[in-house]
Amino acid sequence: MSASHPVIDMRCRPAYLHDFFGATPGTAAYETARWLNRRVGTRGDDSHFVRSRTPEGFLAEVREAGLAKAVVVGRHTPAQHLPNDRIHAIVSGGDELIGIGAVDPVLQGERGALEEAERAVKVLGLAGIDLEPGFGEPPRHPDDPVYFPVYELAAHLGVPVFLMSGPTTPDPRYNDPSPLARVAQAFPSLPIVVYHGYWPNVQQAIGVAFRYDNVHLVPDMYLFQPGTQAYVEAANSFLADQFLFGSSYPFRPIRQTVDDFLALGFREGVVEKLLYGNAARLLKVG
Repeated sequence: MSASHPVIDMRCRPAYLHDFFGATPGTAAYETARWLNRRVGTRGDDSHFVRSRTPEGFLAEVREAGLAKAVVVGRHTPAQHLPNDRIHAIVSGGDELIGIGAVDPVLQGERGALEEAERAVKVLGLAGIDLEPGFGEPPRHPDDPVYFPVYELAAHLGVPVFLMSGPTTPDPRYNDPSPLARVAQAFPSLPIVVYHGYWPNVQQAIGVAFRYDNVHLVPDMYLFQPGTQAYVEAANSFLADQFLFGSSYPFRPIRQTVDDFLALGFREGVVEKLLYGNAARLLKVG
């Protein structure tokens, strides 16, 4: 299959954003970043991400991979805070970059989270809001009432909500797609984008997305792990408008991930949607 399609990478962060991404050689976090690259199928140099320890290097990675847009995601959890102003500063450095803000209504309080979410979108120009219920203290499911005001605001602002899922959730019981159904039902006009696609609970996640067409899945680096062929089968049929590409850089090389994605068996007729069209619609990219 041709790799000439335009690509929007829905999950792409520079190493310099935080030690978690490999910003500082010689640290335990740096070695963890290298380990995760090996774990999710990086071929070749598992420290490829060192180039993105500078803004110039990150932009070079994005441009040389041929991305139309790269989405830099913020985060606000008790363990890791990537401030919205920091995300704004990063994405202001290149036309290829789009930022996603983040809030935590438990840490910030409802009013503080809503004010910050509105500022992130209206003032900073970020394209959506990230929430990470399973990474809270205590962990929560996305249908916890504390998050409903944020969903309501995002729907009013016309931006997607992004949710973190996957096997790195500290308590795997909170990597459960089922509670998402209540949110999707309560906010039918709100696009909900789920990073890591709830892997390894693949069938359950697909089932929720089948029932609610405002749920979108981005398995990103987990798409290349065992048990993910069901994602491909679903994207080739009813999920064609709800499935999106993400490299999860710096934990996987961008160009390799595009090539691996194209080798998974997606139909030619849906590839443009998966790599570009669905993301462009959600992010309002012209």
